Amino acid sequence: MTAVQSRDAALDRIGDGDTVGIGGFVAVGIPEHLLEGLGERYAERGSPGDLTLYHPAAEGDRQGRGLSHLVQDGMLERTIASHWGFTPDLMEWIVEGEIEAYNLPFGVMDHLLRDTAAGKPGTITHVGLGTFADPRQEGAKANDVTDEDIVELVTLDGEEYLFYHSVPIDVAILRGTTADENGNVTMEREALESNVLAMAQAAHNSGGTVIVQVERVTETGTLDPREVVIPGVLVDAVVEAPASHHPQTYAEPYSPAYSGEIRPPADDGSSEAAELDVRKIIARRAAMELSPDSVINLGVGVPERIPEVAAEGGISDEITQTVESGPVGGSASGGISFGTATGHEALVSSTQQFDFYDGGGLDFGFLGMAQIDAEGNVNVSRFGSQLPGCGGFINITQNAEQVVFCGTLTTGDFDISAGDGELSIDRDGDMPKFRESVEQITFSGEYARRIDQPVTYVTERAVFELREEGLTLTEIAPGVDLEADVLEKLECVPAVADDVAEMDARLFDADPFDLTHAVN
Repeated sequence: MTAVQSRDAALDRIGDGDTVGIGGFVAVGIPEHLLEGLGERYAERGSPGDLTLYHPAAEGDRQGRGLSHLVQDGMLERTIASHWGFTPDLMEWIVEGEIEAYNLPFGVMDHLLRDTAAGKPGTITHVGLGTFADPRQEGAKANDVTDEDIVELVTLDGEEYLFYHSVPIDVAILRGTTADENGNVTMEREALESNVLAMAQAAHNSGGTVIVQVERVTETGTLDPREVVIPGVLVDAVVEAPASHHPQTYAEPYSPAYSGEIRPPADDGSSEAAELDVRKIIARRAAMELSPDSVINLGVGVPERIPEVAAEGGISDEITQTVESGPVGGSASGGISFGTATGHEALVSSTQQFDFYDGGGLDFGFLGMAQIDAEGNVNVSRFGSQLPGCGGFINITQNAEQVVFCGTLTTGDFDISAGDGELSIDRDGDMPKFRESVEQITFSGEYARRIDQPVTYVTERAVFELREEGLTLTEIAPGVDLEADVLEKLECVPAVADDVAEMDARLFDADPFDLTHAVN
C-alpha cells in the first residue's frame, strides 16, 4: 500500500465535527504544512468546521503559526489542552467564551491517549487532586460555556483519585522525518518524539485517521525497523512538506545538537559569570536545597538559572536535568525552543517521561510561582484575561519528592540590588505575589501537606516553607527589615517561625557562591 499523498488528498479525510489530535510540543516539531493547509481549506470552503482540538501543548509561536491557522469563526467548537501560552488568539477565544475549553495536566493528556488506544474508558490518577482540575473545584473547565463533565472523583481502596474520561481521536495530525511508501515513519532529525506514537495508536484504534507530515520519503524496506517510531500499520496518509514548513523548531530550521546528531563541546569554565541580580540570588538559594545525584525538572523563568549557579558553585555533576517532553540529561533549552535539550543522554517519549514523573522518579521540581496564598497554594495557570494553562506543572509539582518554588516577592518595576553580603531595596514592585487568595489553584498546599511533601518558596529577600500551619516564613535576607520589607508587602498573613534565620550572606556577594557544602 502506498501511503504517500498530496496535502489536499490527505486533508480530505477530515470532516465537520471531527476530534483532531495535533502533535508537537509548544514550538517544537509542529506539522506546520498540514495546519496551514487545513486553515486555508476552511477559509476557502467553510469546511471542515466545528472541530474539537486535542492538543497536549500550545502548538504555536505567538506569531500566527501552528494552531493559529485554525482560529477562524466556526472552525472550532472545543479545545482540550494543557497550555495555550503560545497561541494567544486561541486563548482569547476561550476567555471570551467563543468556544468550549478544558485545561488538563499535560501528563494526563498523554496518558489519556495511551489509555484510549488500549480501549480503556479513561485514565485514573491522583494527578490534579486539590487543583482546578478536581471536580470539587472547576473540573478542568476553562470557561462558563463549557458544561460537560469529563473529570470525576472516584474512590479505590479508600483512596481518592480523579477519573478523566477517554477522548476518541477521529484524525491525528503528526510529523516525523522520513517515511517509506508504506507509511513507516522515523524521527531521526526531530528534536523530540513527544507523544506521536500514543496519538497515532489512539486515532487508529478509535477507528480514525492518521496523517503524518515528513521531510522526505524513501523506498519501502530501506528504514531500520529499530528507528521506526510510527509503524506504517497506523498511518493512513504521508505528506511531504517543503523545508520552509518543516523547521525543527520555530526558532531554527535544524540543530543537530537537538536531535543528538552532535554533542556540543563542554563549557571549559572560561565563560564569564552572569552579573548578580535578584533572579540569580533566588536561583542560588534554591540550589542550596539540592542533594547529591539529584534528578530534576526546571520550569521556565528563574528556575532556568539553576544550572548556571550549579556550574559556578561546583555541583553540575550532582544534577541530571530532565524535561517533560522527553530529554534526560544534558542542558535544557529555554525560550521558544523550550522542550529541547543539548548533550542529553537519552530521549524518551513524553508519555514515558510522565510515567517516570507520576511514579515519583523526580527528586526535585524547581518551578516558578505567580500567585501564592497563606495555605501554600500556587497559581501559574490563570490571571484575569490571561489563561496560559497548567502544562506539565501539576504532574511535576504533585509528584516530585521535593518542590522548590522560585520567584521575586513582588512584581512590577522594582530596583533591587545586592553586594557586600546584603540586599538593598531602592524601589519595590507595586504588585504583590503573595495574595489573600489565588485566582486558580494549580498547586494545592493542602494536598502537599496530606502526602508530607517538602515544599519551599524562595524569593530574593525571604524564604518560606509549607508546614502544618500553612505558609511559614523561615529566613530573611541580611539588610532587610522583617516588617517593612517582607510582611507589609504580603496580602496574606503567613505564619512566622520562632527561629527565623538569616539567609547566607554569600548569596548576596558578586563572588562565585560555592554550593558544594550545601549538597554534601
